[in-house]
Amino acid sequence: MALSSVRVLSVIPPMTQLNTPYPSTAYLTGFLRSQGINATQEDLALALVLRLLSSDGLTSVRERILLIDEQQRTTGVKRFHQQFEQYHTTIDRTISFLQGKDATLAHRIAGRHFLPEGSRFDSLDVYVADEEFSDDPMAWAFGMLGVQDRARHFATLYLSDLADVLREAIDPRFEFVRYAESLAQSQPTFDPLAEALAAPLNLVDELLQDLTLQAISRHQPDLVLITVPFPGTVYAAFRIAQAIRSQYPTIKTALGGGFANTELRELSEPRVFDYFDFVTLDDGERPLLALLDFLQGQRPASQLVRTYMRSAENDEEPAKVRYINCAEPDVPFAEVGTPTWDGLPIDRYLSTLDMLNPMHRLWSDGRWNKLTVAHGCYWKKCSFCDVTLDYISRYDTAAAETLVDRIEAIVAETGQTGFHFVDEAAPPKGLKALAEELRCRKVSISWWGNIRFEKSFTPELCQLLADSGCIAISGGLEVASDRLLNLMKKGVSVEQVARVTRGFSNAGILVHAYLMYGFPTQTVQETVDALEYVRQLFEEGCIQSGFFHRFTCTIHSPVGKTPEEYGVTLIPLPEVTFAKNDIGFIDPTGVDHDTLGQALNKALYNFMHGIALQEDIRSWFGGKVPKPRVARNFIARALYTH
Repeated sequence: MALSSVRVLSVIPPMTQLNTPYPSTAYLTGFLRSQGINATQEDLALALVLRLLSSDGLTSVRERILLIDEQQRTTGVKRFHQQFEQYHTTIDRTISFLQGKDATLAHRIAGRHFLPEGSRFDSLDVYVADEEFSDDPMAWAFGMLGVQDRARHFATLYLSDLADVLREAIDPRFEFVRYAESLAQSQPTFDPLAEALAAPLNLVDELLQDLTLQAISRHQPDLVLITVPFPGTVYAAFRIAQAIRSQYPTIKTALGGGFANTELRELSEPRVFDYFDFVTLDDGERPLLALLDFLQGQRPASQLVRTYMRSAENDEEPAKVRYINCAEPDVPFAEVGTPTWDGLPIDRYLSTLDMLNPMHRLWSDGRWNKLTVAHGCYWKKCSFCDVTLDYISRYDTAAAETLVDRIEAIVAETGQTGFHFVDEAAPPKGLKALAEELRCRKVSISWWGNIRFEKSFTPELCQLLADSGCIAISGGLEVASDRLLNLMKKGVSVEQVARVTRGFSNAGILVHAYLMYGFPTQTVQETVDALEYVRQLFEEGCIQSGFFHRFTCTIHSPVGKTPEEYGVTLIPLPEVTFAKNDIGFIDPTGVDHDTLGQALNKALYNFMHGIALQEDIRSWFGGKVPKPRVARNFIARALYTH
């Protein structure tokens, strides 16, 4: 068949995001169409959530609950059963409200007499009420007129209660984001996933299977591409492939995406290919072009690009996994084309509001067009990062004119002017050129993205970015310790971060700091000092949001490659035939980072809500910790004496 007649369906499997499509299928669909290929896309993650969170879906959940012995039902499940009629009559309207289709319902939801309330609403009791709003403990967050946001927050808690019911009564692995991720994340063998896939279908599985077969019937593809960006999408991806193979065995399936790119680089498990015909690594454009040629008989298997497949079993030897890479050059970033959201139901995504912090909410609030300013990272030195992998190491740019062409095309297609630039670290020069081009063409958008807090971001550049539509940025402060920042080759100092973040804040741009604890050789003293730095950054208005991540050593990072340079010893991995990424290590300091992490996140949660910024930093730690060595005016001095 001719190349243009090949029908390719790209699928987003559960679970990714509820508020906006994961961009991988949009990129692939746009590229394939630019090559004259009949390409379509489906978001089965959103479709599954909307099927579950509907009046019919909740009826099915209740039917399954009735099969559970009453003594075995959890408190949350019992509450759901008792309040079923209220859930049943409110779910469709609440979903419509979160889709932006029924704004007036906000008044009833905000009044807290419309939705049934489960344990997730207990979190409302932890907020500290200002004396001015002593009769309304939520007024500090929403004021007296923030009805829409207040209602969306309550509606989000309501959905979280329902997710708890699904997890406790239907599928213990269910999550809106990290769905069954333990079956895939750094799993050395395929056994746990194989066992789960061999188990009888639960309600979630049945609905996903039904949605999959409906999508296949609609599109009649020859090849289905299933992208797995995170471990929490892998189980569902295999369930989708399982359904396709059982009903449409002639359709070819291929697996790719961030999870495959990081964790399946040493794949040797033949059972994976009971579900998928191919697994591709790194950027998908070139491997897909080669794969389509192969499927049409226009090139031999030996000429595939970065592709795993299984050899046929015969009397002489069992089936084996083959990795084939004829090393053709990748499609340049400037030539990958414009992503398209055609075929995705952009009016059906849910704008939820779980965190009340104005910066943190951007991840779940609003439908953002996701776009990349450049491929890879221009810095690519950080010792905790997977700098040896293509998505980091191969830095490739496109002209600002090309980027704005893409932006204008996307706005014309979607009617949405909000953009999330999903670069590992957007380059300062690229952002400056982009901002100037947006202003020159008088293109009005709102955008946010991830950067490095480097000195190139002067106050003047920050203001230019704000004038071009930048509303927020995120960046890595990581350990907030100059010794450790130097050890991890971050290329910034705490003082520099303070000045750069203040420049963004002064320009009216919200700032989120990625923070890290548990880095090799990090001491308790350094952890306490780091939290003091963070407290001062909040106090001085340099940052408005943050998140502490526990350091994880990966085999693709400099720490994983040369652990002796970081003072740690790696714990040997078992034989790996499936997923390989995280690796344990022994740190001679022996610090209990898990306990410290609880204190760090508790403190940070309060700082983001403007609470306890004047407290002694040691009060957040349960046990005895040393006094911080950081002067309480360190950040202020760095800002005002520079």
